[in-house]
Amino acid sequence: MRISSPLLRSGATVAAVAALPVVLVKGPALAGPGISVSTTGTTVSVTTTACAQLNGSWGTASLLTSSQRDFAQGRQVALSGSGSGQSAAWSGISPGTYTVIVMCSNNSTAGTQTVIVSSAPSPSPSRSAAPSPSASPGGVMGGLGGAVQDYGTATLVAGGALVGTGAIAAAWFLRRRSKPYRF
Repeated sequence: MRISSPLLRSGATVAAVAALPVVLVKGPALAGPGISVSTTGTTVSVTTTACAQLNGSWGTASLLTSSQRDFAQGRQVALSGSGSGQSAAWSGISPGTYTVIVMCSNNSTAGTQTVIVSSAPSPSPSRSAAPSPSASPGGVMGGLGGAVQDYGTATLVAGGALVGTGAIAAAWFLRRRSKPYRF
């Protein structure tokens, strides 16, 4: 009977870890896979391939501030492009957090994504002629991190498996450590 007690405690941990990837996989599907938002200085741009042309229109994109909640409240721009991709852009945007929503001409939402516009760095005089280090294209993304990029199911499942393995290993290590006479 003494053996069943640790098994019951570890059973709850295993069940929680097994459910973790299922919960993680459902999260990004709600964000809308059809848009990609980027910023360059004070310009915000969005691209999509999810919309089809209807009556000569691809759809509309709206840029909402953090205090705006409805598509109609934002700065709206008509999508332009072709069947291989549509885009819209806003320039002269103040620093802050914004939400971009793309509505296709058939009134379906292509996607919603949050973006942060940072203030342009002011130029400062350089004291040395040595080149500054540059960030690699696949480097660490500060700020929102994973909220900006839509990761695939395989990535989320692999991450959930790593987290689960770490949790099980930590529980096993702490359990074994609590009894010093056991090896």
